Amino acid sequence: MDYKSAGVDIEAGYQSVELMKEYVRQTMRPEVLGSLGGFSGAFSISALKNMEEPVLLSGTDGCGTKVKLAFLLDKHDTIGIDCVAMCVNDVACAGGEPLFFLDYIACGKNYPEKIAAIVKGVAEGCRQAGAALIGGETAEHPGLMPEDEYDLAGFAVGLADKKDMITGENIKEGDVLIGIASSGVHSNGFSLVRKVFDMTRESLDTYYEELGGTLGEALLAPTRIYVKALKSVKEAGVTIKGCSHITGGGFYENIPRMLPEGIRAFVEKDSYEVPAIFKLLQKKGNIAEEMMYNTYNMGLGMVLAVEQEDVDKTMAAIRAAGDTPYIVGKCKTGEKGVTLC
Repeated sequence: MDYKSAGVDIEAGYQSVELMKEYVRQTMRPEVLGSLGGFSGAFSISALKNMEEPVLLSGTDGCGTKVKLAFLLDKHDTIGIDCVAMCVNDVACAGGEPLFFLDYIACGKNYPEKIAAIVKGVAEGCRQAGAALIGGETAEHPGLMPEDEYDLAGFAVGLADKKDMITGENIKEGDVLIGIASSGVHSNGFSLVRKVFDMTRESLDTYYEELGGTLGEALLAPTRIYVKALKSVKEAGVTIKGCSHITGGGFYENIPRMLPEGIRAFVEKDSYEVPAIFKLLQKKGNIAEEMMYNTYNMGLGMVLAVEQEDVDKTMAAIRAAGDTPYIVGKCKTGEKGVTLC
């Protein structure tokens, strides 16, 4: 009797690490100390001495049941981007620069090429965010998970000077709301997605004219990472007064999270084009509009609040970073919350 006969292949684990090393290496920053394979990841925090009041920011998340689509399509090299995005977008939303990331993959059986593909996506997400992938864990769980399945979670740490943090506390009437386009459903609400659409390879491979591709391609599109866009706005000299990452809970839950008491956000639904995937989802599932906006990002992955005088600079900075901005509404005095109009 040995560990392999019990379902855990140590040699496969070694092979996975070898296959992923090059992807990890591409995410390195000068602050990273040591190399892949140690018991912990080390990162120099010497930058703290240049800040008045340094603050560490952290975020942790996973991809939810979106991983089911990766299983069905046998495509595993983008789901890692989703995992990184869900964490680093939260850190950036508070005004922080993501520094490093760690991942955790639990699988029923370690298939080295599949694990390497997952980590390739994680590394790509880190590259987009400018964060170093300094560690991770792949855990084989025979008997706990089906052999062909896995789950993925991650953890990001960022840094900000306290004076530069985005808190929302100074948002006032007249401030403008700017939304940044999403890449689609991102990583939220997939339990409802899977209820609406047949989760078969045939269904996911079906081409839709309005989507410009297959259903599977539209649904598996990785979550947009907004770190560069927010950094571009800051470098343009704009103070972002509030920032909301539109994840699970959609507009109704997430936009109020950036607002102070006594301020209400008014979002104009026709101020931008809702992506076709949401229209198709709503129609196929006969889902009420309010539920759609209470579950999904509806085409806006981030919503910022800025001064009226900073709107043009903000829009230009977001475009310069490669993202698409929209003026979507205003802040007014009223009960804290959001009104869609």
